[in-house]
Order: sequence, then structure tokens, then C-alpha cells
Amino acid sequence: MTTDVHVRDLRYFLAVAEDLHFTRAAERLYVSQPALSKQIRALERQVGTELFHRDPLGVALTEAGTALLPHARRVLAAWEEGAAAVERARTAQRSTVVVGMSTSPGRGGLLPAIRSRFTAAYPDAVVRLRQVGWEDPTAGLADGSADVAFVWLPLPDAERYAWTVVAEEERLVALPDTHPLAARAELTLADLADEPFLALPPSAGVLRDHWLALDERPGGPPRIGAEVAGTEETYEALVAGLGLCLVAAGNAPLVTLGGVTTRPVRGLSPSRYVLAWRKEDGDRPLVRGYARACRPAARRE
Repeated sequence: MTTDVHVRDLRYFLAVAEDLHFTRAAERLYVSQPALSKQIRALERQVGTELFHRDPLGVALTEAGTALLPHARRVLAAWEEGAAAVERARTAQRSTVVVGMSTSPGRGGLLPAIRSRFTAAYPDAVVRLRQVGWEDPTAGLADGSADVAFVWLPLPDAERYAWTVVAEEERLVALPDTHPLAARAELTLADLADEPFLALPPSAGVLRDHWLALDERPGGPPRIGAEVAGTEETYEALVAGLGLCLVAAGNAPLVTLGGVTTRPVRGLSPSRYVLAWRKEDGDRPLVRGYARACRPAARRE
């Protein structure tokens, strides 16, 4: 017996089996009676036997039809349960916003302020935070694992994304307390020209270049003392004297835990921290709502 019977065929069979009348079953299914009869004939050919006795007095199940009936009911019930489970999953997906980040937004309670505004507007929505390594400068936007993300500009493939600026902060240089340059109150990129630097992974692309200040640095790119992919790695590399690094002012507390200090770099352009999302998702209610919640919180910051 063939096994590629459609759920629709079983639904048609069940309607006729319950009504024992093709016309009434067709009306219940919102199909024409000839179309229903044709479909039942096709099902009978598939299973290799008649499922109904047909005569001028009415319709009755054959032994094969009677045998099939409870199984058809179970299959259709299981399908309805499966369809309901899929819909629940779709609903959950629509009501969940995944927020990617490579470092905590911090910055005076910015994240709680955004969450408060967002949940006030969408009380049934779920906010899920996702920590992403520095290897991915989009914090999950590029591979679709995040719906929105707190990231630094510039972004690779920037034309794919839209964003709202959360904070604009000066870039400081972080260096060991014992470094000779730590005695200076302010530095320039020229002062740092001969120093080894800590770099983001190559996959960070244009963001790696930004934190090395390649566009503004005199005398060409720096020596790379080590590559770092997280805050803890950065702190350990700084303490070990593997290199200096540029950090946003708002992130300075993450690396100045003891033995490390920061200094302003005169003439260096600021960094921009943003909430970003894929342009094609800009009309999704939760993405749009999270971005709206972010704007007033960012202005207060």
C-alpha cells in the first residue's frame, strides 16, 4: 500500500465517514460534491481498496474503511496538535526579541531604562540577551541570531543595517600603570606610534581598524602585540604588557581593574555606540519598539 497519503485526503475521508453522505460532507468541507467524490476515489486507489459502499440508499463504510477510521482520527488529531505547536512556536518567536551585545551597555543604567520602556509598551514580549564574542562585530545581526544589537561603528556591510546612536564617547588609551607614558596626563597618537597594540580578531574587519585608529595614526599601522576577543583577555594582556589598546570612555571601568589606567588621546575622533538592526527587520513591531525605547534612554545618557 502506498504511504504518501495527504492530510487533506484523511480529512475528506473522515468527513464522509462521519456524515455518511457526500453532499453534506462536501458542504462541511466547503468543496463541491464532485470534487469530494473524486478525491475519495483517488484515496481508494492509493490504499488499494474501497473505503465506502455506495448505493442509491446511501453511503456506508466498508470493512477497510471501518479499519482505517480510528487511525485517520488519530493522525488528524496528531496533526492538529503539531500545527498548534508550530503556531505556539511562531507566536513565541514573534513575541521574543533577542538583543545581542559584545560588552554590557552599562552607562548609568541604560539597559534597565530601555527594558522598562519596552516592557511598558509590550508587556507580553520577552527580551533575551545574547552575549557575543568580539569575533563578530555585528553581535549576532549578521548570522540572524540577534534581532537587535548594541554594537560599535563602523559595522562591516554597513548598508545592511540601520541604527540609532546610544552614546558618543571619546577613545582613551589603556596602558599598564607602570608604563612610562602613564605618567603623562594626555597623549597623542604620535606618542603611541612605536607602541605595540592589542587588536580585535581579523574577522572584526573595519571595527578592528577603528580601534587601532588606522585612519588617523601617523606613520602607518602599529605593531600588534596580541589579539583579544573579550574584556577579560584585554585586561590580562594589558597587565602582562603585551600592548596598549584604545577603549571607549564608557568601557574604561571594564579594563582598569587594578594595574591598568587610561589616558585621553588628544585629537582622536570619538567612538559611537549604537543599537543596530537589519534593515529588512525595520518593520517588525518588536524591533521597531525596542529601537523606540532606546532613543529616549540614550538621550538621557
